[in-house]
Amino acid sequence: MAWTLPLAVATPTSQPFWDGLEKGEVRLQQCQDCHQWVFYPRTHCPRCLSEALQWNCVDGRGSLHSFTLARVPTAPHFADQVPQILAIVELDEGVHLTSTLREVDPAQVSIGMRLRPCIEPNAEGLPLLRFVPDDPCSTQ
Repeated sequence: MAWTLPLAVATPTSQPFWDGLEKGEVRLQQCQDCHQWVFYPRTHCPRCLSEALQWNCVDGRGSLHSFTLARVPTAPHFADQVPQILAIVELDEGVHLTSTLREVDPAQVSIGMRLRPCIEPNAEGLPLLRFVPDDPCSTQ
């Protein structure tokens, strides 16, 4: 049996996030009543329950909150991607995202390290949000 990668399924609520990635943008919702940043996409603010959520572009930079190094594939279709650094990234806006780190030696990964977004297509050409070290000496 051939394995195919699982695909993220956009919903009406999350579609603006995926549309942003298609355009090379990181988009988050922000409550217009209490100004809370919101991720994952929702229909109401988790802080004040307002439905006044607006999509805004952010630069996507943040810090590594937590990570694990997967030396064994987490599923058969990731066999060619080990070791894989699975990460929880805290964006500067305060939300946490689960993602994968790229372009970094696992031995150099540390909690609190600064990261920037890297939008790259998966095998099916759909954009995925990944993160790479935010080296101030490098150019983007």
